[in-house]
Amino acid sequence: MENKLEIKKQGVPFRNHAQYCVGTGRIGLALQKEYQEHLELVQNTIRFQYIRGHGLFCRDVGIYRECELNGRKVPFYNFTYMDRIFDSYLKNGIRPFIELGFMPEELASGEQTIFYWKGNVTPPADHGKWEELIRQTLQHCVDRYGLDEVRKWPIEVWNEPNIGFWTGGLEGYFQLYACSVKAVKSVDEQIQVGGPSICGVEVERWLTSFFEFCSRENVPLDFVTRHCYTANTPRNEGHYLYHTMRDPRIMIEELKETREIMSRYPLTKDLPLHITEFNSSYNPLCPVHDSVFNAGYISRILSEAGEYADSYSYWTFSDVFEECDVPKAPFAGGFGMVALNGIKKPVFHAFRFFGEAGKELLYRDEQMLVTADENRYVILAWSFYDPRDGAEAPPPYEKEILLPAFVGRAFFTKERVNENVGNPEQAWYDMGMPRSLTEKQVSILKKAAEPAYSHGMLEEKDGSYALRVRVEGNEILKIEITPRAEEKQEYLGFDRNEFFGLRDSCLHV
Repeated sequence: MENKLEIKKQGVPFRNHAQYCVGTGRIGLALQKEYQEHLELVQNTIRFQYIRGHGLFCRDVGIYRECELNGRKVPFYNFTYMDRIFDSYLKNGIRPFIELGFMPEELASGEQTIFYWKGNVTPPADHGKWEELIRQTLQHCVDRYGLDEVRKWPIEVWNEPNIGFWTGGLEGYFQLYACSVKAVKSVDEQIQVGGPSICGVEVERWLTSFFEFCSRENVPLDFVTRHCYTANTPRNEGHYLYHTMRDPRIMIEELKETREIMSRYPLTKDLPLHITEFNSSYNPLCPVHDSVFNAGYISRILSEAGEYADSYSYWTFSDVFEECDVPKAPFAGGFGMVALNGIKKPVFHAFRFFGEAGKELLYRDEQMLVTADENRYVILAWSFYDPRDGAEAPPPYEKEILLPAFVGRAFFTKERVNENVGNPEQAWYDMGMPRSLTEKQVSILKKAAEPAYSHGMLEEKDGSYALRVRVEGNEILKIEITPRAEEKQEYLGFDRNEFFGLRDSCLHV
């Protein structure tokens, strides 16, 4: 039957890069207490390797100033806040994936800005001063953290220069990239630099032009970066913005397209590809980010993206985020996998589940992965649908699975997130959507944010374990199976079955 599946022992490597990098807002937000609490929560659980955000050179970090001395302006570099931010990252076991941007006001050639916090998006008035800013910043990092450490920090030049985040156009970006790379490599040739950090607008034009420029001018390029979002045209309603979503497979196709373009050039055909931002919606006022739908939707992308990209950085880890002003409510459609007050959203568990997957891929389809390590299986399954499209909930995804057995019985744990469990936004709605939470309400929402958890035992039969996997619409599921510990008689005369009136049983998962 179609829903029956016998898993073989031999698999292939699971190219799973879900924990490689995560996004933040502008990095100046790292000076806030709640931001640090969210980062610690994420790192204690998911343990990302890198963090990337905007605004290294913006006013709130305060690196670049010009002071008047003897009638002329002299650059002054102040790394007080950058040190505090990078120290906190390293303390939390996460390294910076540095984005060079935006333009310090004192260096800017114009006044055009973006976001509530007014990041300047114009080219430098003096490219030599921009080079020196980068050189001074990286040399300070080397002096403080050591060359071996800083060589592990990727450097990305700017953010989305193909739209309104840059006024210098294609040729202006090439000039910015070339002088930025020159500055980085002057500190150390082995520090890795990449770009062009574009979003999904005129992708082929920008990538081919950029690759041809780097090849023609012999400009170093150590990795390629781009962004991926899969939302349709937005509709504004008051404080919020609503998207419907394209099929998540579209992002997979975008990655394949990028790889195909890279394959045309000797310079780029074997380079790493880093997706330094991705999500469903590209706007931090879209309620989809708070939903169980988003957890299943993102799970589909995580299940396959590693076949084509070396990383894919979810934008962002926290709702401590201010691109469209200060967040107005505990659930305001923010990008974060952690809502304000340290409340985990469903997508938090999607990343945790993938972070706990096995390294060997035994089976994959559109809604399920079966992975393994030695003496361990991890099964991930997901389902999603958008009722706003007029769609009814899809039929449950169900599979009867036979897994090769360990020796004897196995122990399993099961965690599930859906509309009824692990869904704090629903609990917030049920309590009346208060904008300012009491301590008790925060406690309730944190409890509501946890998955449903259960456990049981699997019997070996004919060298296999039999179990049933079932997920409903807008649900994610993780099952972990390990050998059952050897039974030991700790107390003389203790018969557990007789005492509790229970029998050994094999439960359906």
